Amino acid sequence: MNYACIKNCDIANGPGCRVSLFVSGCRHRCKGCFNAEAWDFNFGEPYTKEVEDRILEMLKPNYIQGLSLLGGEPFEPENQEALVKLLCRVHETYPDKDVWCYSGYLYDVDMIEGGKIYTEHTKEMLSYIDMLVDGEFILEKKDITLQFRGSSNQRLVPREKFIL
Repeated sequence: MNYACIKNCDIANGPGCRVSLFVSGCRHRCKGCFNAEAWDFNFGEPYTKEVEDRILEMLKPNYIQGLSLLGGEPFEPENQEALVKLLCRVHETYPDKDVWCYSGYLYDVDMIEGGKIYTEHTKEMLSYIDMLVDGEFILEKKDITLQFRGSSNQRLVPREKFIL
């Protein structure tokens, strides 16, 4: 897996001050995407153990509320194995920090068993996510008044709604 960037002290992609990992690779190719360069699975830098360790270190301060995963597309099958390992480490190291994930895929269609991007890692990955923002960005439904979403079709799906 490659990643496009890591933002420390991000306040736009979930509540509070967060660490945000933008992974590379996305098949949605949404018109008007703010991060189109990350569509390419080869964009950015290789995701390594050292990068993962750096993310864990960035999460350490008390003022960091949690981790956000964005892209690109975190739930592309090629990205799930590396991300589930990161999420497991985050959960074990910082059980009180929350995890948000942004995906163009729909939880109740694509992420369920038999869904378009369901893999052996999907269910475990979901088990570590506190809030999933799902649905493709649709430029015609762009709404800058929405909190933590770019278009009105996107949903905030809390973990309590997941069937694991």
